[in-house]
Amino acid sequence: MAPRCRKPVHCLALETESSVSMDRSDSMKTFLLTLALMATAVTGVQAAQNPDVSPCDGVDDDKQTLECSAYSRTTAEELLKENFNNLLKRVQSQFVANKTQFNDFTSKLKTAQQAWEKLRDADCAVEVFPSAAGSKAFTISENDCIARMSDERSEYLESIAQE
Repeated sequence: MAPRCRKPVHCLALETESSVSMDRSDSMKTFLLTLALMATAVTGVQAAQNPDVSPCDGVDDDKQTLECSAYSRTTAEELLKENFNNLLKRVQSQFVANKTQFNDFTSKLKTAQQAWEKLRDADCAVEVFPSAAGSKAFTISENDCIARMSDERSEYLESIAQE
């Protein structure tokens, strides 16, 4: 006797498994990929309609946790770039009369930022080491580490050269 469909998602899975001659693993992968694509499309439409909604609102499962961690990482890295550029603008306005000093500061800041990015990436690699590379747990942990460290660096950059 065929399983009874209670939810459209389950029916889709049953139809996929019965109509295509794939092994169970391939069928599940196809099903999950379809769900992921549908969720991405829905999330994109929702975000366009309401920019205040984030994937971190109402996180209930691993997929949402993964989306939230990716969003947090992206947001933190964008803020880091913004604060870096704002620092350059602040310093430029402070050293208007001394271009050499501004250039020296800019060079030192860029060198420090590159060194910090390498340190952040190395520290996060150590932090996520117990997780298997490519797994959800690994990706979530890596995203969270990079977001946390980027937020800390953003605050630091924001504190420099305040008038």
